Amino acid sequence: MAGPLSAWPWENLGIFKYVLYGPLLGKVLYTRIQEGSFKDDWCLHVLIICSARALLHQLWSSFVSMLFLTRNRRINRQGYDFNQIDKEWDWDNFILLQALIASISCYIYPPFIDNVPLWNTKGFITILTLHAGISEPLYYFVHRRFHKGYLFTHYHSIHHSSPVLHPYSGADATFLEHLALSTVIGIPIIGSHMMGYGSRSMIYGYLLVFDFLRCMGHSNVEVVPHQLFDTLPFLRYLLYTPTYHSLHHTDMGTNFCLFMPLFDAIWKTLNEKSWELHKKLSSNAGKHSKTVPDFVFLAHVVDVTSSMHVPFVIRSYASLPYTTRLLMIVCWPVAFIVMLMMWVWSKTFLISFYNLRGRLHETWSVPRFGFQYFLPFAKDGINNQIEQAILRADRLGVKIISLAALNKNEALNGGGTLFVNKHPNLRVRVVHGNTLTAAVILNEIPKDVEEVFLTGATSKLGRAIALYLCRRRVRVLMLTLSVERFEKIQKEAPLEYQSYLVQVTKYQAARSCKTWIVGKWTTPREQCWAPKGTHFHQFVVPPILSFRRDCTYGDLAAMTLPDDVQGVGNCEYTMDRGVVHACHAGGVVHLLEGWTHHEVGALDVDRIDLVWNAALKHGLKPVSNSTKQKSM
Repeated sequence: MAGPLSAWPWENLGIFKYVLYGPLLGKVLYTRIQEGSFKDDWCLHVLIICSARALLHQLWSSFVSMLFLTRNRRINRQGYDFNQIDKEWDWDNFILLQALIASISCYIYPPFIDNVPLWNTKGFITILTLHAGISEPLYYFVHRRFHKGYLFTHYHSIHHSSPVLHPYSGADATFLEHLALSTVIGIPIIGSHMMGYGSRSMIYGYLLVFDFLRCMGHSNVEVVPHQLFDTLPFLRYLLYTPTYHSLHHTDMGTNFCLFMPLFDAIWKTLNEKSWELHKKLSSNAGKHSKTVPDFVFLAHVVDVTSSMHVPFVIRSYASLPYTTRLLMIVCWPVAFIVMLMMWVWSKTFLISFYNLRGRLHETWSVPRFGFQYFLPFAKDGINNQIEQAILRADRLGVKIISLAALNKNEALNGGGTLFVNKHPNLRVRVVHGNTLTAAVILNEIPKDVEEVFLTGATSKLGRAIALYLCRRRVRVLMLTLSVERFEKIQKEAPLEYQSYLVQVTKYQAARSCKTWIVGKWTTPREQCWAPKGTHFHQFVVPPILSFRRDCTYGDLAAMTLPDDVQGVGNCEYTMDRGVVHACHAGGVVHLLEGWTHHEVGALDVDRIDLVWNAALKHGLKPVSNSTKQKSM
């Protein structure tokens, strides 16, 4: 049960809580209109400080999520799951609370900000003295009190419920706890001001340094070099480390301090493993990781806007299915510049990971964007990136590497055959996952369907779908431009089923067919030939535009990961939480089944049902929105 003052007053307002900043912003704008310039008043300072604190937390969040930089420095090797992300969603409540407290204080006593100097040397010494002499011991005793009985059960346990520390975890606490923390923060600021040593730089500096150290302690990434403490041993009692605070979350009877372990040493609550563990983690930070994934999904970027849909940009945004948002459009120029830099310098890098049945699964990204795959001069460079990723996975001891979408494009590398033929002694198995993709699409088609219209039939995926359907005695209208290719596919079908494959050259031929399987881009004009009530199944990247409101559109083939998956905290492109593309899932099944063959090149139609049943056996579940109807 929650205790009094545990809930935030604006808890039910959602995003509208930011309206509470309105009076401050209104005062600033009013001053600007009335006086023709931004007056240097306390309203403006409060807003600037709030923005700076939010940005500081965001930068720490981005740094922590840059696994390609921090993976060897991580203290807890688990991933952030959706439950923790949702729990810490409103991490910035404390900034709003302290903005309101500051506003009330400045309104009651305006000279608090007005008429104070920019810098005061005595104020710097005073605020350090007040912090070390009052705030640190006060926090220590309050913190210890919150670890006992009623206060822990009804308040502080919420903070400790985050399984993996994150910069936002430090801000994830109850209203009462942040009232207490605001007192701890306010004492040095108000005290130095009352003594006549206040300054603006002191207020800005103290709050930002305070937040910086809080974020660092909860970052789960060891950034303090042990050599610093070896050279200056006394510093270990003046500055805590991420390792030091992480021990408090695993052994909650120790390491209670705010930032200075001195007070744990004085009152004998210092964890004896603190320095040893810190030195061990810091020493291993520069070495190659000993943690080797069993499975790698080799992804790529779709476009400039979706490139920002990753945890190290905005964690909350990446935890939801990708959609274009106004903020992303505003940030587009920056993302475009980053894209150009990646094109020139970047190599394949780690994006995210999760654990499934004791095995580590990672997602790596080729630093190339969708449009680049269709530039003739970029082909060799992209293949080189993919090849180097495969060889790296092979050296590490990865068992399966699964190629995403354009990374297995037929025209690019023959569905992965280029790499397998070039390196016949690969220990890592290269998988394109299209067998499961075909199975997902085929199992979405109702069993009573007698006719389908298929575009992209000459691709390896389209060919397999066509052959499988004709064996089910489904008439397949194949949109092809080459008679030779059509005849080649037709000859692969058993003689008694060849008549079920029908070549058409125009979209008009599908005017009466309500089941479309789209394997190549289809324009709104071409979609107009589909009759009312048509459902568009698709395996084209990017997905076609949902133009027809009287029709339904399926998402790209996908499956939900098994229920026992751990550490999934970001969505894969437009997929829902816990859902991955079928080619990703196909590699997972390959690993779980222990198959030792490469799955590259043409699909084996005879294995479609085998792979589908294996996926279901291991707990992967199909995802279909074929029942979702676009409203008129």
